[in-house]
Amino acid sequence: MLSSKANWKYINNPPAKDRDSIEIAMSPIVKDLFLQRGITTTEEAKQFMQPDLSNLADPFLLQGMDKAVKRIKEAAANQEKIVVYGDYDADGVSSTVVLLHALKKIGADCEYYIPNRFTEGYGPNELAFRQLHQAGFGLIITVDTGIASVHEAEVAKELGMDLIITDHHEPQAQIPDCYTVIHPKLSEDYTFKELAGVGVSLKLAQAIMGELPYEVLPFAAIGTIADLVPLVSENRVLATFGLKELERTNNVGLKALKQVCQLEERLTEEDVGFRIGPRINAVGRLGDADLAVDLFLEKDAEIALEMANELNHMNEQRKKIVQEIVDEAMGMIQTDKRIIIVAKEGWNEGVLGIVASKLVQKYDRPAIVLAIKPEQGIVKGSARSIPAFDLFEGCMTVRDLFTHFGGHAQAAGMTLPVENLVSLEAALDDLLFEHLSEEDFKQELNINAILDIEDINVSIIEEIGKLAPFGMGNPKPLFEINGIPKEVRQIGSKKNHLKMQFASPKAQIDMVGFGFGELKEAISPYTKISVAGELSVNEWNGRRMAQLMMEDLKITEWQLFDFRGKKAEQLLPGTGKEVFVCGEPVQFTKHQETFSYKEALSMDLRSYQTIGFTALPESLNDMKEIIRQMNPENIVIAIRQVPNQYPFQFPSRKEFIDYYSLIKQHKQFRVAEMQKAIEQHRGWNEAKVMFMSDVFVDLGFAVKKDGWLRYEAATNKQDLSESIVYQTCMKQKEAENILIYSNYQDLKKWFESCMDTSLNVKEEAVYGL
Repeated sequence: MLSSKANWKYINNPPAKDRDSIEIAMSPIVKDLFLQRGITTTEEAKQFMQPDLSNLADPFLLQGMDKAVKRIKEAAANQEKIVVYGDYDADGVSSTVVLLHALKKIGADCEYYIPNRFTEGYGPNELAFRQLHQAGFGLIITVDTGIASVHEAEVAKELGMDLIITDHHEPQAQIPDCYTVIHPKLSEDYTFKELAGVGVSLKLAQAIMGELPYEVLPFAAIGTIADLVPLVSENRVLATFGLKELERTNNVGLKALKQVCQLEERLTEEDVGFRIGPRINAVGRLGDADLAVDLFLEKDAEIALEMANELNHMNEQRKKIVQEIVDEAMGMIQTDKRIIIVAKEGWNEGVLGIVASKLVQKYDRPAIVLAIKPEQGIVKGSARSIPAFDLFEGCMTVRDLFTHFGGHAQAAGMTLPVENLVSLEAALDDLLFEHLSEEDFKQELNINAILDIEDINVSIIEEIGKLAPFGMGNPKPLFEINGIPKEVRQIGSKKNHLKMQFASPKAQIDMVGFGFGELKEAISPYTKISVAGELSVNEWNGRRMAQLMMEDLKITEWQLFDFRGKKAEQLLPGTGKEVFVCGEPVQFTKHQETFSYKEALSMDLRSYQTIGFTALPESLNDMKEIIRQMNPENIVIAIRQVPNQYPFQFPSRKEFIDYYSLIKQHKQFRVAEMQKAIEQHRGWNEAKVMFMSDVFVDLGFAVKKDGWLRYEAATNKQDLSESIVYQTCMKQKEAENILIYSNYQDLKKWFESCMDTSLNVKEEAVYGL
């Protein structure tokens, strides 16, 4: 067996008849994906596949929009200084650029301000507002931030500045008292509540300009995708058309960034999520996000390329810093705790959320990663969780330990006194121990369907692609396929990736798992494997073939690992679990205990999952009993070929009769002297003659003394099988035939018979003789 890394959860497929409600010429697989997403009619399916800008809601349905537009236009007409107050992530940067574009289009006197993560922290702050007031700004418009800035709103009022807040983060109990607030979740008439910060900024820009500004749609896509808001409804429209505009943009900064990212003509949500977004975010994580905004405002292509390269350099720095902190954190983790809490002075707090995510992925436990600020006596950082644990609710049970805390079920940010760390760890560890089982700590994979390989082809994958862009709320479908792989091999320069192929008479499919290379040694031959992953098209030398990119795999049947004749270091794959070894003390894994067969028979073996055999048993029944008791998930057979104790062809019954007649005829003789004649006339070697002699002595039919063998008249009739010598040889030959000389498939069948209590002893004994 091989356990999956994640818990596989299967999305319920609606009844097949429900597909009839979607009258589109598409495969049942895709229709099921529609139904799983709550799309049940032809019209809904068409609208989902073909988003339209006309489906965007009227921006004036947002509460406060009319008031905000009037004030902004008034300020522009009077040449009041307006400042756009943004945030330092990709959504905040995009929001800032979008609104600046609109303000400049109406002739406003405008600038932007983004706080520094390290010196100012997140969101509006009093000192910044006072500095902006001194610089002559009379109107502040926040984008992607501000909904929690109650105090700063009071400061703006005190200074005589008007504050317009546009945001999408969760509203708190108290809403800031300012000129006006534009927020989807505070707008009763606005039905879609999940806009990103850039979506709200775009709505304001559209309302100011009187038309949708197509030229900033690329930024709407970048902010929407990078901020991980649900890609449904309006967000899906903005992402779809924003990606198209991003492909043909004339923005000098975006063109430079695309060049640095080595992006092709056709762009996907993955290009934004994994290439463009991280480079924009890196600037704010390591320093001042102004560089990113300035890049997108730059008109000179040469300067823009230099700036884009700087973003790229900072992203490489970010990755290096993240890895350094991950490596340090791994050395600090206490393996006996269900919560990971690590803290160190000097860690860059801008990347601690990424570090926490990597620790969660590796250890399947909630992780809190903190930077120690000794001069303030505090720790500050980020946390990420596993699906089964609501991090926000958990931390709220010990809210008094924090100076500042905020977040949601899977992510949070926090500040607390350094002396509270021990109490925090103890409280959360107790909470996890009380409410979660071991199985709960695994990540989750939501499987959309189980497919046969005959169902999979390029056209099906292209149909599924019509559901893109994928993201939160519209995840890329995951499928399970099952089979016995035709080949399993490691690929990559470090052999750290895995490639397998399933094949049938009608179809075949390659599967690639990045980072799965070490599992090759944990997969035995002729074993059925379940693989979960995403379907994609592999294009190579003009050929397009379906493939599956592995997310996880598992083996639900027991496995036999055949290492007969192999070197010790080649033996058992590292399972990380204790292995019971029966036989010789051959060290082939860090986690093993070695016992003799006699010791093993007196032990309770049910706690072990893997057993290794390194020596022949005296009797196969001993091995059968051990296997029956243990019912192992994995068996390792690592028995070397031993010097043959009985180097001859086992005598037939007729040969025993002939030899007995010879003894009876001669009454007695020296065995050594008789051997030459026997070998010449019968072809029996010395070992065979000695064995038959020992059997007759054992049965009392002869006496052996001082090299002489003497006939002894039998008083009772006895069968050859009653001889202990005969039985021992038979058992040895049987064990060798099965455990040393049989092929893999026959050996596996024999082990299966040992574990299957429905097979009787006679069938087991006859097998292999």
